[in-house]
Amino acid sequence: MTASADDPFVSAVKPLVDAMGAEMLPPDQAGPDDVVLSWEGADVVAVRLPQLADSLDHILAALERKRGKPLAELDRKAKQEVVRMLEARGAFSVRHGVETVATALGVSRFTVYNYLNREKGA
Repeated sequence: MTASADDPFVSAVKPLVDAMGAEMLPPDQAGPDDVVLSWEGADVVAVRLPQLADSLDHILAALERKRGKPLAELDRKAKQEVVRMLEARGAFSVRHGVETVATALGVSRFTVYNYLNREKGA
């Protein structure tokens, strides 16, 4: 069975797949690291999960869309909220996570570390 955009199961899982920055493909094209989703005994769609670094870029882009402007244009308090949310989602466990977030926020790595330390001290 192949993944079809008009399949109700595929339509149901698409928002989740998109939110993760993953890719859907036909189950017969699944690789060893892909997740094949089955419904009622049949393989319906395979999901290719993004690399962690790509996930961080996807999360940052989604935050910009949600806020309606580049993250670098946010005020200090909003940037601190973004850092707090990203830390909760594990963004800083990704290699170069602090650098990636600092660039997106238009601040230095030192500033991101200060935001992180402020939360731990509060």
